[in-house]
Amino acid sequence: MRITQSEYITSSVKVNQCPEPDKPEYAFIGRSNVGKSSLINMLTGKRKLAKVSGSPGKTITINHFLIDKSWYLVDLPGYGYAKRSKSERAKWQKMIRSYLLLRPNLMSVFLLIDIRHDPQKNDLEFMEWLAVSQIPFTILFTKADKLNRVNGESMVNAYKKRLLQKWEELPNIIVTSSVNGNGKEVWLSYIDETNSIFEEPSGS
Repeated sequence: MRITQSEYITSSVKVNQCPEPDKPEYAFIGRSNVGKSSLINMLTGKRKLAKVSGSPGKTITINHFLIDKSWYLVDLPGYGYAKRSKSERAKWQKMIRSYLLLRPNLMSVFLLIDIRHDPQKNDLEFMEWLAVSQIPFTILFTKADKLNRVNGESMVNAYKKRLLQKWEELPNIIVTSSVNGNGKEVWLSYIDETNSIFEEPSGS
């Protein structure tokens, strides 16, 4: 699959404000400053589609992007950013979880993790919540260009080992880089295959 057209559609603070759920949808989430916007821009080939900021915690809404008039990418607020107030973070968490649980056309969540860091508690807890909630997800390791191949593979293997302490089966994993496009073809193939099994929710 090759993306030829992408456009920003809308920003929402409630699930019922999102576009009609008549197309397959994929949501991006991860710790603040993990590189969500840069990765969306790399995937779509549009440098300024999603706003990139050096300041964590900039995304505070559910942002929809329409891809090739046939499916959505959704940029969700990052989590784990301590400089936002506790009440703000609680509000975001409620918004995010409501979206993930109630959005009927959500095909998969892309959970972004910086490949340079050891497993973080809030990432592991969020994965567990997704699994318990029966929400399909893929781990996207970001910033692979920051490590050489051997070190990158070592970090991914260490992460897998940690997950297998509690998980019987590993989630889907893709290693990516917004700088050199690493992982883009695998990622697009996954989306293409998943789009093919989409069934429009009744009543949408």
